[in-house]
Amino acid sequence: MPIHSSSSFKLLLSATALAALAACGGGDDDASGQGTLRLSMTDAPACGFDAVNVTVERVRVHNSASAGVNAVGWSELVLDPPRRLNLLDLTNGVMQELGQWPLPAGKYSQLRLVLAANGGNAPLANSVVPSGADEVALKTPSGQQSGVKMNTHIDIAANQMADFVLDFDACKSVVTAGKSGQYLLKPVVSVIPRLISGVGGAIDAALYHAGALVSLQQDGVVVRTTVPDASGRFLLQPAPAGNYSVVFTAPGRTTLVVKNVPVSTDTVTPLGAPIGLPPSPLAMVHGTAPVNTLMRAMQPLTGGPNIEVVGRYVDGESGAYGFALPTAAPLVARYAAPPTALSFAPDASAAGRYDLRASLEGFADKTVELPLLQAGDNVQTDINFP
Repeated sequence: MPIHSSSSFKLLLSATALAALAACGGGDDDASGQGTLRLSMTDAPACGFDAVNVTVERVRVHNSASAGVNAVGWSELVLDPPRRLNLLDLTNGVMQELGQWPLPAGKYSQLRLVLAANGGNAPLANSVVPSGADEVALKTPSGQQSGVKMNTHIDIAANQMADFVLDFDACKSVVTAGKSGQYLLKPVVSVIPRLISGVGGAIDAALYHAGALVSLQQDGVVVRTTVPDASGRFLLQPAPAGNYSVVFTAPGRTTLVVKNVPVSTDTVTPLGAPIGLPPSPLAMVHGTAPVNTLMRAMQPLTGGPNIEVVGRYVDGESGAYGFALPTAAPLVARYAAPPTALSFAPDASAAGRYDLRASLEGFADKTVELPLLQAGDNVQTDINFP
């Protein structure tokens, strides 16, 4: 969560007992005892949508990452009734509990999220509301039939609770489908532990209506993304302990980056005073790639790291993509703990420099260095995989 950034939902998995669960099969054959799995959801921004609705019907787990949908050994939590959630209500660390259930102790390597099918009656089980438009069905064939699949590393110990969050990047996962006006679900999901730790701060409140996004990244890999609330405040949580870059973007604005932001266990790192994003001229980059390709515009900062400025899947029918990229030098600061103010300076060597990174399942990623972009440029780059 991204188009730009992601709208993410988080599914929380932890361990305590819940009565209404059909559990069959489970962990490793040699495991003994029983633990518990609890689930909840959260979200990040939704890039151009007023609502992204999904209806969760079941959650299934298996100890084999390669197990088919009909394999023996699945355990599942059935939501009765199925739960319809607007992912855009679940930003800035807000999570929606789905439930919890006991499971045999062991390691679980696959999780499937099964969504309800869209019926003929309103409200639709799965839908999007484009900003300023009417509700449109969100087509989720895999989610309805076999479940949205993700590989996991969930270790459930006897008599203990295992807490995890399923982070569903809705911005990258909602794909437009050409002239038909359809929207398809192409899930981009990561499973991370449910933690207190993260990063909190504020941007200029006026940027709330400008489509601002804040992301937590490690060398161009987006770990968390969110939108600020109406007051400008944001919370990137949960995040594992580590060292991060916090990246601020908004349409028509200069990219801001805070480097070397430390995150410690059970701690929310503060960024201090509200942050503003000055205007920037733009250049257009567009082209085509095979359907189902994830395209990301990466900007290499002087001395590192690379950062993702925008990313989304190509059009679901034509394979077309298009990015409006800021050409002003990104403003970069090294982290300083409050009350010390962040000191931003332009990274002149990075101005207008971008790489396109294309990812298509079954192929190695392809990276294309773009020419130095100037204001008003219109660059076409078509991507092909062998």
